[in-house]
Amino acid sequence: MRVAAFRPDDERLERAGELLASLGVEPILDPMLAVEHTGEQPRADADYTVLTSKTGVEIAAAAGWQSDGVLCAIGDATAAALRTAGYDVDRVPAEFSSVGLVADLEDEITGARCEVARSTHGSPKLTDGLERAGAYVHETVLYELRRPPKSGESAALAASGDLAGALFTSSLTVENFLAAAAERGVREAAVAGLNGAVVGAIGEPTRKTAEREGIIVDVVPEIASFEALARETIEQLSE
Repeated sequence: MRVAAFRPDDERLERAGELLASLGVEPILDPMLAVEHTGEQPRADADYTVLTSKTGVEIAAAAGWQSDGVLCAIGDATAAALRTAGYDVDRVPAEFSSVGLVADLEDEITGARCEVARSTHGSPKLTDGLERAGAYVHETVLYELRRPPKSGESAALAASGDLAGALFTSSLTVENFLAAAAERGVREAAVAGLNGAVVGAIGEPTRKTAEREGIIVDVVPEIASFEALARETIEQLSE
């Protein structure tokens, strides 16, 4: 069984391949994201700082960033990366999304300075929601995300019915998969192929993006991590 993973082309993709192989499937490692640092780092004078990804944490930690404010993480993987880097995590919303964090903070952030440090593709729902709750919001773009030009092997396999599973880790991986399929002239066939496979997605925003594009999502793990996504998707494949 071939299962596609769309992690960035770094150690995360290698680890994804090792995990999938250990679970008894053939990994199709098709990176849909490449990371380019902007050279920026989060502000240090905020009352609340929000980090949204492991990549953002690594950039902040490498720059020696420190803050005495409340540190918020969206997702278990982001929180784990912060703790590994030596930071104390104060808030992790129960719902893995921008909306979930806004709901968690909205009763306490009126008049507070909120720093949001993330990629160029961050959802405006986070910054807009914090501002509506009365916070003074500053956003720092830590990195840009682009689609590697050679991506798309998984789209071709899906279109030919040769993909058993797909593991989407963000809305952007969904969008880039479909863009790669369109470039190859197989977008409609790739979506049909995914709908004959088992599709996993991390978080409700990723699921909603996929379903808006006609992709049926079968698995959304409660724990927002690639390992949970892979294990639960392959478990369903094996049923």
